[in-house]
Amino acid sequence: MNAPASMARAERVQPLHIGDHLREWRQRRRLSQLDLAVDAEISARHLSFVETGRAAPSREMVLRLAERLDVPLRERNVLLVAAGYAPAFPQRPLEDPALKSARQAIDLVLKAHEPNPALAYDRHWNLISANRMVAPLLDGIPQWLLGQPLNILRLAFHPEALAARTVNLAEWCGHLLERLHRQCEATADPELIKLYQDLKSYPIPARSGPLLPDNVAIPFKMRHNGEVLSFFSTTMVFGTPVDVTLSELALETFFPADDLTAERLRQMAASLT
Repeated sequence: MNAPASMARAERVQPLHIGDHLREWRQRRRLSQLDLAVDAEISARHLSFVETGRAAPSREMVLRLAERLDVPLRERNVLLVAAGYAPAFPQRPLEDPALKSARQAIDLVLKAHEPNPALAYDRHWNLISANRMVAPLLDGIPQWLLGQPLNILRLAFHPEALAARTVNLAEWCGHLLERLHRQCEATADPELIKLYQDLKSYPIPARSGPLLPDNVAIPFKMRHNGEVLSFFSTTMVFGTPVDVTLSELALETFFPADDLTAERLRQMAASLT
């Protein structure tokens, strides 16, 4: 899978003019000027003038266009600054008192998901927090691979980490690469693009063929204590966030895909009490 031209463009120094920014995002979303103008309820002529610098958009118009283009909150601030306005969305550290309720919600979800593993990570897939069930599954991985920041995807792909234990390595890592590819397309984040390119260099085998017709999701199958544990996962994000940090957090929750895995997780949880 090759990174598209839009991802390569994101590695350039970003233009400073608001019109250039808007054009980049519109092209990234594969929209014509007419498509975006109709969706934003403005004239295509006015949008053309904004993109070429012949007209200056209002603050409200910048936010409206960013909303229609599904621009991440972090980049909406960039658009506002480029147009001469102050950023609209705060970016607080997770330890900030204003995010106390969000931190409590994360802890609650992680704890309530036991005896199944769950974790929270940031926009670059660096681990923020995990429940007690994650550590036993990482037992035996070299400590130098578990240092901070612990990148979940690098851990999954590294041949001395989870890749050595993953039974369906081609399918699982292929699935993760596709998720990361979509993120790169959606955000044009240079660090995510670099992560994507780095992960593609790992010695991951190609997929052998299509999934079996009775599969409902791509499982994560790992060897653990001589057995194969099988999981499927779901991803949760905060709804309608207005803080940059909160908008970029995700929670990954894993569920047992068979009875053996469910029983082994119950046994692990009991041993931790």
